[in-house]
Amino acid sequence: MTPIVFVSGGNRGIGLEMVRGFAQAGFKVLMGCRDEEAGEEVKKDIVGADIHVIEMDLSDDQNVKDQITQALAVYGRIDVLVNNAGVLDDGSWEELDIAKFKRSMQVHVNGPLTLIKEILPGMIERDYGRIINVTSGWGAFAEKMEGPVAYAVSKAALNALTLKLANDVGDDKNVKINAMCPGWVHTRMGGKDAPRTPEQGAATALWLGQLEKDGPTGQFFRDKEKINW
Repeated sequence: MTPIVFVSGGNRGIGLEMVRGFAQAGFKVLMGCRDEEAGEEVKKDIVGADIHVIEMDLSDDQNVKDQITQALAVYGRIDVLVNNAGVLDDGSWEELDIAKFKRSMQVHVNGPLTLIKEILPGMIERDYGRIINVTSGWGAFAEKMEGPVAYAVSKAALNALTLKLANDVGDDKNVKINAMCPGWVHTRMGGKDAPRTPEQGAATALWLGQLEKDGPTGQFFRDKEKINW
């Protein structure tokens, strides 16, 4: 049975490399993106892949719920969920517009939780699922929360959500919930000075999405190595 993965923010940067990697690994890929036309355009370059574009606006919880409910009705299930979509509001706390802080929390925490609430019950029922939350060392307490305030706090909250849900599901089921940091990647968000390629940034997600039953859960990874929260 062909595994099915949903990748949010899948039409560019790290997300697009995740889409490409999962497709090459034989997955049916559901590419979540804000603009359906943009998704349809970029998927043309991935020849022979089984990719389906789902237009989704993570700033609108009802849209997220409606779109993923429809996807589940069409495709039957989602085996792997990658919460990859992100925004970078880089103002200091003195300069930060509270609306931008709310947007960061919505895209990095509320939207992923809405997706998880729709998808995780089926994973538990089937006793199979992999959830990967793409977060950042910039939001890690162990790395001194060095990112801009909206980005750092929202990614720290996503880390907390990852650990809490993994603990609630437990490690006796074949459902793995982990977080990963892709590192500083040369993308539109990461900028031209970033030293890592999108392929390098995507590699850990591809690994976590294909973990064996005895694989880890409730952990934080960079380059397939465990790091501290």
